[in-house]
Amino acid sequence: MSDPAFLAAAPGEPAFVVQHLIDPEICIRCNTCEETCPVGAITHDDNNYVVNADTCNHCKACVAPCPTGAVDRWHAVARPYSLQAQFGWLDLPPQAVPAAGMPAALPGPIAPPTAATPTVQLYGRTTPATATVLSNRRATRTHLHDVRHIVLDFGGQRMPLLEGQSIGILPPGVDERGRPNVERLYSVASARGGEENGTNTVALTVKREPSGLCSNHLADLKAGDRVQVTGPFGTTFLLPQDPEANLLMVCTGTGVAPFRGFIEQRLRAMRDASGALMMFYGGRTPEELPYYGRHESLPAGFLDHHICFSREPGLPRVYVQDRMRVSADRLQLLLLAPTTHVFICGRKGMEAGVEEAFEDILRGCGGGWAPQREAMRQQGRFHVETY
Repeated sequence: MSDPAFLAAAPGEPAFVVQHLIDPEICIRCNTCEETCPVGAITHDDNNYVVNADTCNHCKACVAPCPTGAVDRWHAVARPYSLQAQFGWLDLPPQAVPAAGMPAALPGPIAPPTAATPTVQLYGRTTPATATVLSNRRATRTHLHDVRHIVLDFGGQRMPLLEGQSIGILPPGVDERGRPNVERLYSVASARGGEENGTNTVALTVKREPSGLCSNHLADLKAGDRVQVTGPFGTTFLLPQDPEANLLMVCTGTGVAPFRGFIEQRLRAMRDASGALMMFYGGRTPEELPYYGRHESLPAGFLDHHICFSREPGLPRVYVQDRMRVSADRLQLLLLAPTTHVFICGRKGMEAGVEEAFEDILRGCGGGWAPQREAMRQQGRFHVETY
């Protein structure tokens, strides 16, 4: 009984093993847990995401990235549930015994210490909020690259949202098994007071995908249509409420959504803040980039804005990490400043390039980027949200 997965039992009572499970009722099948698991213990079929008890080492590396908390389930069982049993679940079975002594979590993302306290999971899949579409317009220059800016109104329903949080959209219909479609998560693209300050509204930035069930549903909505919403989700990718905080934002494509909310809230509540705002924003072409050119309406000097394109005809390919290296002197000062917060949002493939750029920029500065990143993470100043 030396295995830490086993719970102590009273004399004469059987020992129980702690099994890591995933709650199928709130799992949104985003695949984050399977991608994150360092030992390959998580897998899925067309029905559920499940955990192999023979492989899982209780490291909890998958817990922090999960947007809904579905993976943070730990049951005391006399015998572990098989993968086959888990694949057939509609919801979790009841806990066998009170589960004391659960494995400790590895350090995960930490919210900025000055961030407002977020509200999460007010509305679930069986009790969603209903929002009305106020507007749905294209956020890109041409219809050939269809990214929509959609504003939803929650009316009298309580929906307290912070910049950086997400909501889930439940697409209508059922899947191939006849079960209701699960929600897809979208980052909030507006400030906490609503798209228009003082309203109970939220903006989303949605790219129409050729085979995207939910993206096509949203992109086709008209004013007056209604959608089913779950959430809010997200407890760490939040705006610091410190006027001295420097915000270094790096994004690609629709990853700009949370930063649109960050910038709007700084305009509303901290227009004269001393903290700097710097953003590196990348896309393939100007025609594909959501909100391209909208930064020009910001007050002069409010945002240090760097845009780069990787597929502009007749020009060299430039990625966000390339543009960051051009601004190395400025970034070095920011990265070493104790009031700087780094936020990275966009396609998962961008992470490695951005990290390499930070390493190049801080080469020769103490221990380089790795210890600085760890210090920032522990202080709630380093955040990544990629997909």
